[in-house]
Amino acid sequence: MKQIEFIEIPKVQDPRGNLAVIEKDVLPFDIKRVYYLYDVPSNAHRGGHAHKKLVQVLIALSGSFDVILDDGNERKTITLNKPDKGLVVPTGMWRELGNFSSGSVCLVLASDVFEEADYIRDYDSFVSMKRR
Repeated sequence: MKQIEFIEIPKVQDPRGNLAVIEKDVLPFDIKRVYYLYDVPSNAHRGGHAHKKLVQVLIALSGSFDVILDDGNERKTITLNKPDKGLVVPTGMWRELGNFSSGSVCLVLASDVFEEADYIRDYDSFVSMKRR
């Protein structure tokens, strides 16, 4: 799990509210796709896959949720709950998201566009691939 890293998202603090800014030099890749999860029931799970090439940054824009990361040998649960902290999910890392608080929003910044062939959706296949 040494590959797990967080990024600090620069923010401008103001009595009227904070402003967070994500520019090119903040992320370890150029953004090719942006999407977000919202209205996720607290007992629902998202993710449940790994990527062969894609790298992502997950940000809790509102509320909180857990990210369970698995490298094929070790699992680690990370709670995201700060909109100025991003979790970098590297290539070849199984991820599951759960324990969504009411009103939570998960922003995902991705290094590439959607490509089904990049997904590993079967956990046993993922573990087999990692052990080869």
